[in-house]
Amino acid sequence: MSQRGRATRPTGPTGRPRRTGGQRSAGRVGRGGDLASRRARLHEVVEPVIGAAGYDLEELSISRAGRRHVVQVIVDADGGIDLDGVADVSRAVSAALDAAEEERGDLVAGEYQLEVSSPGVSRPLTLPRHWRRNAGRLVRVMVRGGPETGDRQVTGRVVEADDEQVVLETDAGRTAWRHAELGPGRVQIEFTRPGEADGADGADEAGDFDDDDDVEGEER
Repeated sequence: MSQRGRATRPTGPTGRPRRTGGQRSAGRVGRGGDLASRRARLHEVVEPVIGAAGYDLEELSISRAGRRHVVQVIVDADGGIDLDGVADVSRAVSAALDAAEEERGDLVAGEYQLEVSSPGVSRPLTLPRHWRRNAGRLVRVMVRGGPETGDRQVTGRVVEADDEQVVLETDAGRTAWRHAELGPGRVQIEFTRPGEADGADGADEAGDFDDDDDVEGEER
């Protein structure tokens, strides 16, 4: 089983937090822009690298943690991504950021640290691929109804999913819903999933970002 949700904090060949230079002039810092513009520049560099490695970029966020920034990159693929894959992606992304900064200058003003991880079970299912990758799991989702029926919450197991619809097995039987009819799905933690031995399923899939730092000003 793939290990999920483990963050890799060191990012360069030295294993130290990345620095984009020493002392900076006010003009150089200003080039960093606000968090939204920095995120856009990072996304432009990071997404092609992750795609070339065979993964999907699920989220890229940048936030402040004390006097440095933290760049969080969440990746996934059909079948998941294990720790070796996370480490490979982290090295590739780090190298791409180094090359981009050599060519364009600072992407993030000041010291920053890169964290790469896979999605934890707490992340909502919003895209067709999210549902597909969670086939067999128990989920809870708000199903949008019409003016007469209204919205209702449904809990069921994902039987199958494609780009058009999701089939859930509920107490009432199997029902298919189009993606447009579904709100964000939430995976429900089960201690024993059907067909598996007793054990704490999902224990290795929870997000594992370090929370030692007081992260503030996050821009996603």
